[in-house]
Amino acid sequence: MWILIGSFLGLMLLGLPVAVAMAAASLVYILVSGSVPDLVLAQRMIAGAESFPLLAVPFFILAGNLMNIAGVTGRIYNFAIALVGWMRGGLGQVNIIGSVIFSGMSGTAIADAAGLGTIEIKAMKDHGYSTEFSVGVTAASATLGPIIPPSLPFVIYGMMANVSIGALFLAGVIPGVLMTVFMMATVAIHARRNNWGGDMAFDWHRLGAASVEILVVLCFPLSVWLMTLAGVSVNWSICIALAVLLAADWYFDFSAVMALMAPVILIGGMTLGWFTPTEAAVAAVLWSLFLGLVRYRSMTLRSLAKATLDTVETTASVLFIVTAASIFAWLLTASQAAQIMSDAILGFTDNKWVFLLLANLLILFVGCFIDTIAAITILVPILLPIVLKLGIDPLHFGLVMVLNLMIGLLHPPLGMVLFVLARVAKLSVERTTMAILPWLVPLFAALIAITYVPEITLWLPRAMGLGK
Repeated sequence: MWILIGSFLGLMLLGLPVAVAMAAASLVYILVSGSVPDLVLAQRMIAGAESFPLLAVPFFILAGNLMNIAGVTGRIYNFAIALVGWMRGGLGQVNIIGSVIFSGMSGTAIADAAGLGTIEIKAMKDHGYSTEFSVGVTAASATLGPIIPPSLPFVIYGMMANVSIGALFLAGVIPGVLMTVFMMATVAIHARRNNWGGDMAFDWHRLGAASVEILVVLCFPLSVWLMTLAGVSVNWSICIALAVLLAADWYFDFSAVMALMAPVILIGGMTLGWFTPTEAAVAAVLWSLFLGLVRYRSMTLRSLAKATLDTVETTASVLFIVTAASIFAWLLTASQAAQIMSDAILGFTDNKWVFLLLANLLILFVGCFIDTIAAITILVPILLPIVLKLGIDPLHFGLVMVLNLMIGLLHPPLGMVLFVLARVAKLSVERTTMAILPWLVPLFAALIAITYVPEITLWLPRAMGLGK
């Protein structure tokens, strides 16, 4: 056990990438211990990637890339301006609302930071906001990407913990709303302290147009429900409602109705059983292609090829991390390391609330040094047996784990959102880190609420019949 952990930590200290360190440490343990055949290394790594839920990884990444090149991000931003740009600290509020909408399509924090973040930071700086404030609010709002469904980390957690991915998606809705409220309150506090006004004049026409778009989206599931009450089959009801919606969008040229429909289609399709959460990723790609090639006609073959190549590159790195973490996690279990760690934690406390506090501290620490996907793959086999033994719902714990790791994305030395925004804003990593620090307050407030009030997470899945 100690050979495995010591090799991993030693290779990490030498500066090797996390995935390489895990794979090399696993090989060292196999060679030194002699207890496992060498062939197992390749077999377990391949087995780690042979998973149906993992098919969602490339498709969610591709959907985020396609949304960025299809011009959907600009439409989301303009819609958010119309909705909340008149508030105090207007573009800060726009930043958060834009991330809420985009998170319903991309499923990753990095896609949000790199896509909307580029537009948002430039606009905020042009309106006189400091670069530090612009970067801070963009970083904080990017963490909403994997909390509000769909979510790539939820796919990985669901696969590792044998938990319904659809239930995880639903479990993220109310926590995402709570985080949004906390962040918007933080912007309001900054605005009052600095005597900021709105960045757009209050305009009933602009606000009314944005509100109408929200009502149009809400009318879609309502009209489907009413048609089913009238005896029309669910499938025909959806086809009719979608045809009417597309015709209305073409005629009125709404700003963001089609973008707002993405989470409705994904969540609705999974609820009705039209597709699994994995297949929902394919639906997200098809919707993105429809918007870029047919509705907005903003996507070219060259930009489509670039998005595809970017997706291949990102997917390869994610899957290499998954395969390396798979053999590492398997050896942790086979060498009894996971059991020893579990017993040590249970020996310290058998109170689930104290355990959740310790788990938060551990995951926060790990999230600062290890990639999100690798951290989930390593920590789930260690912590899940304790979670089940203490009677904690694995759905609830999944939200706690993912939110902790999202906060880790904002920290050096491995915070990818931190590095993306440092590059976008042309700030040093040190200045970017200092800009993000005040925004940890609303994130930690949300984390504490989600950790110690499980109903925030569990109410919606239970209401939809997917929770215990």
